[in-house]
Amino acid sequence: MVQVRRVQPDGGMNDSTMIGGVHLALIGGSGTFSLNFPDDLEYPGVRVLERDLVLETPFGSSPPLKLFSLPTDPPRRVLTVKMHGRLPGVSWGDASRRLFWVFKAAGVKKIVAEGGVGSVNPLLDPLDLVIPTDYLDFSLRKDVSLGEDFLCIMRQPICPQVHRALAAVAKSWEFGRVFTRGTYVVTEGRHFESPAEVSMFRQWGGDIVGQTLCPEVYLAREIGACYAGVYLVVNYGEGVVKPWEYDVLRNIFFDQAAPLGRMLLQALQEVPLDPCCCSGFRKPTLLHEGNIGKGRSK
Repeated sequence: MVQVRRVQPDGGMNDSTMIGGVHLALIGGSGTFSLNFPDDLEYPGVRVLERDLVLETPFGSSPPLKLFSLPTDPPRRVLTVKMHGRLPGVSWGDASRRLFWVFKAAGVKKIVAEGGVGSVNPLLDPLDLVIPTDYLDFSLRKDVSLGEDFLCIMRQPICPQVHRALAAVAKSWEFGRVFTRGTYVVTEGRHFESPAEVSMFRQWGGDIVGQTLCPEVYLAREIGACYAGVYLVVNYGEGVVKPWEYDVLRNIFFDQAAPLGRMLLQALQEVPLDPCCCSGFRKPTLLHEGNIGKGRSK
């Protein structure tokens, strides 16, 4: 249970409230950015419980979050944040650290992420959906963690339970194809990638390229939560198929936000809440002072 404050229109804070036992989180990205999510969808049975919630973390104030409930029995509560929790004047890595500290404190165990990506694999087209199973991290945000208590094993970075739920619901996607395997290449941004970079990523086995899966997947593993995401192809990578068109990207940004948002709300109702194998990939670190002097002599 954690105490959270509401952000007032004038930027002030008051009306503290308590949040705990929230097992689901949705990390919003560019795919739903043009929506006031979930309000604009008017999805039957979805209720916004709290909005503009901010928590003080050891790393600074969290991004504003929203708490809503789903029409399940019993109702599931979900914490959500826009655009991966980015904050003005705060590095993306530090913003992620604050967000995941809140998730840990609130009891989040299952995390779904979404975003727009570029294609690396030439078989992909704009409007295709990819639910990746692995990643290549070319970002510079390496030293992002909440502490030094755990060894995080990335053998199976994407939760199979959450992945299966996303894949099942994605079958209803009418605007493009759905790919339930693939490798997400993470770059630093904010710029797009060069043709030479995209060519290298393709040779290394990448399928899509974006800027957000890492460090989120690391932090999810560190807090013992399951993580998976669904990503909408919005442009061809440079040097792939043909030069991408800004008008196509813009139309996807606005026109596909509502269909993607509805699909995510359905998926959040289907994600199993029972424990899975992901927590077994987090082990206590051996690098602490209590182990000094315990080495076995021959």
